Amino acid sequence: MLLDPGFDLSLRPMKYPTFYEMYRDAIKNTWTVEEVDFSSDLNDLRSKLTPSEMHLIRRLVAFFATGDSIVANNLVLNLYTHINAPEARLYLSRQLYEEALHAQFYLTLLDNYIPDPEERAKSFAAIDNIPSIQRKAQFCMKWIDTINNIQTIQSDKDKKQFLLNLICFAGCIEGLFFFAAFAYVYFLRSKGLLHGLATGTNWVFRDESCHMNFAFEVVRTIRLEQPELFDADMKISVLRMFEEAIACEEAFSRDILSQGVAGLSQNDMSQYLRFVADQRLITLGMDPAYRAKNPFDFMELQNVQEVTNFFERRASAYQIGVSGDVSLDLAF
Repeated sequence: MLLDPGFDLSLRPMKYPTFYEMYRDAIKNTWTVEEVDFSSDLNDLRSKLTPSEMHLIRRLVAFFATGDSIVANNLVLNLYTHINAPEARLYLSRQLYEEALHAQFYLTLLDNYIPDPEERAKSFAAIDNIPSIQRKAQFCMKWIDTINNIQTIQSDKDKKQFLLNLICFAGCIEGLFFFAAFAYVYFLRSKGLLHGLATGTNWVFRDESCHMNFAFEVVRTIRLEQPELFDADMKISVLRMFEEAIACEEAFSRDILSQGVAGLSQNDMSQYLRFVADQRLITLGMDPAYRAKNPFDFMELQNVQEVTNFFERRASAYQIGVSGDVSLDLAF
């Protein structure tokens, strides 16, 4: 089974072809930071953004500066170690590349947006000097630490702890923290601002959506193999986790909107967070906890443009061709 201890190295016979197809789909969608044109953004930063919008951007890029690095660390230290399927490890290898690409994008973003070296250094050290970002980082690190000492998964208790780590990073960190950040970007885009940031975010958005889909497929597979793990205690733990994640992100939104941003309210952001959390809970096979509606029309449009038609928009969605077919049902 997927969480059996050991290190299966054989792709034949292929036990989990869905993970292999996810890997192939990810390879089809390759982009580079050099494709992002920040020239119009620099003009917006100089002459179009209000002081409150500039505060929003500074906080946002400070969060971005380390967010993907935290995800990558958990991927290497925990996910790759314990998901015992070579098909899944192919995907995780690709995801690690994408996390590095995102880190490069945000490095380039900060270099363009914050030319002052001292201010830029503070942004890169945000988890130490900006309380709202530090709180989110501590939430992430807490869940990394929960399974750091598990060398091999042996017991059902270990498996549940691993699942909670996986659900946290897919549902709360990539699926909530980053989707909240994307909402700020697309709000500014809806006002005709920072098109370079929005372009790069489109591609990060699609990558992160695939990362979530993979992680939730791992959870679904484990649930099919070992349904007894998903008991009432597990559900309670997941709900508490989402409550804590929402509280962290609300603290960040109070900070990022503290100077008042016309058209974007704290109440709407809180509602959006609960709407997103419900979507993640439904994907996990749980009932929605908040019954919240999406208050942001611009995010509904984004979902249609960048998720529903993810693999169909070849002309503008940076896909490259991959040749060669692999049969999924062959054995040695």
